[in-house]
Amino acid sequence: MSEISHVDILDMHKRYPGAMEDSLSQINMKIPAGRKFGLLGPNGAGKTSLISIMCGFLEPSSGSVTYYTKDKRELEGRALKNVIGFVPQEYALYGELSPRQNLEYFGALYNMRKGEINKRSEELLVILGLSEVADKPCGSFSGGMKRRVNLAIGIIHSPKILFLDEPTVGVDVQSKHAIIRFLNQLNIEGTTIIYTSHHMNEAQEFCDELALIDHGKVMAKGMTTDLLAQHGTDDLHTLFINLTGEEYRN
Repeated sequence: MSEISHVDILDMHKRYPGAMEDSLSQINMKIPAGRKFGLLGPNGAGKTSLISIMCGFLEPSSGSVTYYTKDKRELEGRALKNVIGFVPQEYALYGELSPRQNLEYFGALYNMRKGEINKRSEELLVILGLSEVADKPCGSFSGGMKRRVNLAIGIIHSPKILFLDEPTVGVDVQSKHAIIRFLNQLNIEGTTIIYTSHHMNEAQEFCDELALIDHGKVMAKGMTTDLLAQHGTDDLHTLFINLTGEEYRN
């Protein structure tokens, strides 16, 4: 699998058909490999549009997103698909299937060999505490258990870049702790993580770099500790409110 050097977003705009304003406007940023990178912003800020474009689910109106390897090649097509993992906020699993069956199905979509799927599935079921329920239908699971199955599905193919949209929303404290601990271990092992969340305390502890987005524009970007120092605050919640305001968002 190709080693990623960085992701380069250049002059990206997105306006949906019939819309009066851009959902994204002149987005420029570079995300180096190995980061735990937070994309933060209020509801409607443009985070979902940006992640959808970065994952290849959506086309920008203009501009580009390019994935570069360490030998300065651009990754495209299936080669790019195989290095990207995506874990959505909504459960992307089949409730009538067991965790094992879900992993077999999604592993096959990545053209993984059966033996490889079985080996990887067993690893993830153990690591994420799902072994005892590996053959039970996911539809009967708690929110925390479904969230862990969701995560396992997103990383069955061992992606080099992992997109996480609210990975701990609606889960119990124990599951949240286990998920964050596992994500930190993935990052130590070389996975670049691009993460969104409304939990500012969690984001501050987890992300070593972040971008704050509002009204489709980047309001601030940098290493987390540097941004806090530059804006004279000790916590990300205060920085977030100072940059995006206190008005209600839909």
